[in-house]
Amino acid sequence: MTATVETGAAGTSEAGDPHYPMARQCPFDPPRELTAIQEQDPVRRVTIWDGSHPWLVTKHADVRAVLADQRFSADVFTPGYPATSASVGARRKNAPSFIAMDDPQHAFFRKMLISEFSVKAIRALRPMITEAVDGLLDAMADGEQPVDLVQAFALPLPSLVICRMLGVPYADHAFFQARSHTLVDTRSSVEDSVAASDDLLDFLDALVAEREASGAEDDLLGRLAVRHVRTGEITRHQAASMGLLLLVAGHETTANMIALGTLLLLQDPEQAAKVRDGESVAGAVEELLRLLTVTHFGRRRVATEDVEVGGVTIRAGEGVVAAGEIANRDPEVFADPDTLDVDRTPNHHVAFGHGVHQCLGQQLARVELQIAYPALLRRFPGLRVDTPLDDVAFRDAMVVYGVHALPVTW
Repeated sequence: MTATVETGAAGTSEAGDPHYPMARQCPFDPPRELTAIQEQDPVRRVTIWDGSHPWLVTKHADVRAVLADQRFSADVFTPGYPATSASVGARRKNAPSFIAMDDPQHAFFRKMLISEFSVKAIRALRPMITEAVDGLLDAMADGEQPVDLVQAFALPLPSLVICRMLGVPYADHAFFQARSHTLVDTRSSVEDSVAASDDLLDFLDALVAEREASGAEDDLLGRLAVRHVRTGEITRHQAASMGLLLLVAGHETTANMIALGTLLLLQDPEQAAKVRDGESVAGAVEELLRLLTVTHFGRRRVATEDVEVGGVTIRAGEGVVAAGEIANRDPEVFADPDTLDVDRTPNHHVAFGHGVHQCLGQQLARVELQIAYPALLRRFPGLRVDTPLDDVAFRDAMVVYGVHALPVTW
């Protein structure tokens, strides 16, 4: 398969190391070069955008080992850290994110949010999520065809949900979605990225200040403001930074999984029917997460001491890219790994990462996807893409992979 792509590094550097990330040949699969590396040289040097040469780790067991080992730092300010773009460090100075911190700092902030994303808390959101899904599908049914599935359903659903959780007015969705798009685009300039981050921080800081003054604890920002900012445990700026992470991550990843997952299901009517009929919904979600791995630029780390991974010694100060996108296709773990199998079990993918930095919002994402896919396919049993696959523009240059738009009809 071919597709419209934005960018894609290819070839090798002067040092002989292949450039990472590579260009895809099929929009649903990792680049073939990654498969070859996994087979032949699973821990090897690559060249990234700034000319540095971090280690690329591609086997499932080795990726899990790196992500579980706290001798590998997630701190973007640690010398040797292999950032995804030039803007990462610049904006982290203004908006420090706990996912880019090591313990005990990381654990300090994460602990404040664990109860908000517990299985019990997310289960309680099911009626609200279902209501949001039904409302968006009603609007699609009443509108004109074709419709862009991204703008009509995939993007507004997780945006509505995270807004209600945080206490962010959904009326401001155009404002925060535009700035979020800038933050996850690796081609954004440092100036544009920092400006987008600052805009969101100011926006969220004002909301935290409102909750701090009123004492309202009806939403996540309110509970942060009253229980942690008022007490002096954290600053208002730190609370806003936490809100920024949740707001951006809370809609970007799930929105792209909804659209891209739907596109893949529509290529396989037999598998789609199992999801539509409710036979394999939970399994389908796990399989789509594994197969598509929309966080497709690897989890970035830097060694703080010498560590052996896959028989290779990674020295202190050397960067590491733990490539979950190809680890989730490891044939030693997943039989027939390139095939969509909604009944696959077990399915120990690393789409949400692994170890202490494993995605905090994974249960929310699962529930949203478990509700969204079957509801969409049931409401529109004749759903089909209204453009050739070759004309679909994929988000190759974005930190979160997916499609920019997906015209559908039924």
